[in-house]
Amino acid sequence: MRIAVMGAGAVGGYFGARLAQGGAELVVVARGEHLAAIRRDGLRIRSVAGDALVRPAEATDDPASVAPVEAALLGVKSWQVAAAAAALAPLLLPGGCVVPLQNGVEAPEQIDRALGRGHALGGFCRILSRVSAPGEISHTGIEPYVAFGELAGGGSPRTLRLLDAFAHAPGVRAELLSDIRFGMWRKFLLITAWGAVGASSGASIGEVRTRPELREQLVHAMGEIVGVALARGVALGEDDVGDTLAFLDAAPPEATTSMQRDLAAGRASELDAQVGAVVRLAREHGVEVPYHTAVLRALQQPAHAG
Repeated sequence: MRIAVMGAGAVGGYFGARLAQGGAELVVVARGEHLAAIRRDGLRIRSVAGDALVRPAEATDDPASVAPVEAALLGVKSWQVAAAAAALAPLLLPGGCVVPLQNGVEAPEQIDRALGRGHALGGFCRILSRVSAPGEISHTGIEPYVAFGELAGGGSPRTLRLLDAFAHAPGVRAELLSDIRFGMWRKFLLITAWGAVGASSGASIGEVRTRPELREQLVHAMGEIVGVALARGVALGEDDVGDTLAFLDAAPPEATTSMQRDLAAGRASELDAQVGAVVRLAREHGVEVPYHTAVLRALQQPAHAG
């Protein structure tokens, strides 16, 4: 299977390299020193699940310059999805699919707006990795996991082909979910509620779960997200909140979300794709989300003040 990775950084680069190890024909779309190193030396993975060095079939910064692909993994940041998806247009075969790997729930709609309805799958992943040097990805923890599926539910020939490609890829656990929207919202429940409380308080997850006022905020934030999900026909419920709290109670006490770290460092963040998405989607359905509305307003203040 011929598969492209658009944004071959810490996430897309890892999964793309593993697919290439398993026999997929990999096309890497990257830029700058990272692209130059991949062209020169290959794409290197340093991982607790086993190191690897792969040489992509093609590596380019121009998607229009190479032959088309059946599937693409979209590994860019959430605020880059719309532009990156549009850039994939000349690279994707008719009937080809794009798997978003970002945190959040809005990427599939952004992809279909850019490419035409039917190209986007739902998708999400779990991994702890970083670009440790140009052309090199370091995976330091968490079992690499990717889930995807047709937005309308069920399987399809293209998702089964992609699942087979992942089945041959070492160092990855992949699932084809019959209800990918539910899976995406379940992750959204975790990462967005945690990120909102952590970023607005400056607290680690250990502090959030042991300080009563912060834990109460966390539970309230999850309740707001469940309300929005239900309004959109996604059946999140009390069991999902309980499972999410149990996960956070077992997390390393010093852990924080990437959104929290990016905001604290003054970098571009996923604030809009997470907290902003809760507020936007709630407004569409007439759902009140006062906690997320207040957090969004507060966290946007530094940017507005500048």
